[in-house]
Amino acid sequence: MKRPSRLLHMTPLGVDRMAALADASTDPNLLRMENIDTDLLPHESIVQATKDAVTADSTNSYIPLLGHDSLRRAIASHVARQSGVNYDWQKSAIVCAGAWTGILDVLLATIEAGDGVLLTAPVYAGLLNRTRLVGGEAHLVPFRPTESGWRLDLDVLRAAAKIPRLRAILLMNPNLPTGSVLTFEEWAAIAELCRERDLLLIYDAAMERILYDGRQVIHPASFPGMAERTVTIGSVSKEFRMIGWRVGWIVGPQDVIENVSLAAVTNSGTTVGLSAAAAKTALELPEDDVKAAVDEWQRRRDLMLEELQDLVPIIPPHGGWTMMTDVSALGITGAEASRRLFEKGAVAATSMEGWGDQETARYLRFVFSNEPIERLRGIGHRFRRALLT
Repeated sequence: MKRPSRLLHMTPLGVDRMAALADASTDPNLLRMENIDTDLLPHESIVQATKDAVTADSTNSYIPLLGHDSLRRAIASHVARQSGVNYDWQKSAIVCAGAWTGILDVLLATIEAGDGVLLTAPVYAGLLNRTRLVGGEAHLVPFRPTESGWRLDLDVLRAAAKIPRLRAILLMNPNLPTGSVLTFEEWAAIAELCRERDLLLIYDAAMERILYDGRQVIHPASFPGMAERTVTIGSVSKEFRMIGWRVGWIVGPQDVIENVSLAAVTNSGTTVGLSAAAAKTALELPEDDVKAAVDEWQRRRDLMLEELQDLVPIIPPHGGWTMMTDVSALGITGAEASRRLFEKGAVAATSMEGWGDQETARYLRFVFSNEPIERLRGIGHRFRRALLT
């Protein structure tokens, strides 16, 4: 069958192939570091709310199409706390089936074929694919690796002002896959470009509180002139460890949300029912719940940095669940490093080929959120055995 033109430039994620190999492995010592998962469980109140919902008639319904009122209220309050912007939950907040569905809904509602969309690179390939799926033209602004972390190339960002038909900036912070966290200066430059070119900022905030070394949330809607330009897309998947619940949200200016609502109802039909009460419960938990999980993920990150720092160039992540290493100095690609680590080191990790420009083929990504400290210890030895001998 002939492939439709909208699919011709779609980028394979690579994660599914490595995950399939890992699933087929019988090695109990294999480290599962290829996929965005975590072994940390949700709060017990979330689990109980989910159990209670299974037998509730109100959760087994197609309606309300934009999400239960109580959950939409909780979502609007949550985004208001992070941004300092007050949102009318009835006009500015809707529920979606996970953040990834929400991103596609926003793009469908705001991007015409041929419109330019600015993304950062390396970038989650799914963001590239969604941009291309709606007919958008992806333009990349690179993160540059430094000894202290990844930094956005502000010169390239400012030069993007000359791109014709530029319509939106689409980014995730912390960034996937680099773990970069935008500084105030970088956010300010993004806001300036949005105001200068009258751009929409599509902000994937699914990991915004997973920050290390004392960093604090900087929400782009808090900048002057940005509340009316920023659409925030979030979910309970990462911060609350609720990946399988598939609950996300879209919050933004009323005129944008009106169009997004049409796309969302057409795309998904209805929002999640069984998970709604659990998501509301999660959003109303004390900050201590997320903080405890972040503290544990930071311990895992620190162990990875300690064990690998003298073996390969590791760029420290400042947030999120992932870190990357440049294996080109070893004379191999990320794909070759992934193969060797799996076969000789019992580590499942994903090559970054296709996650941005051609330069990303040199990187290998590790998800450090899914393995406990006890199993991560000794990963330096596994690296040495697979790649350096």
